Amino acid sequence: MDKKLMALLACPVCKGDLKINDDKTELICYQDAMAFPIREGIPVMLATEARTLTTDERLHKH
Repeated sequence: MDKKLMALLACPVCKGDLKINDDKTELICYQDAMAFPIREGIPVMLATEARTLTTDERLHKH
């Protein structure tokens, strides 16, 4: 994911910071405990497409 694009992106729910996961397939909002998918290099910033983080994921923030 391009660093310039990452600087522009914010969580669509809380407008907070997003972190990219280790395998670069999701953008994570720890504030809302949501993971937004990245499909074919394009972040899908829809709350309806996001998954809820597991308890383990919430406790092990990067």
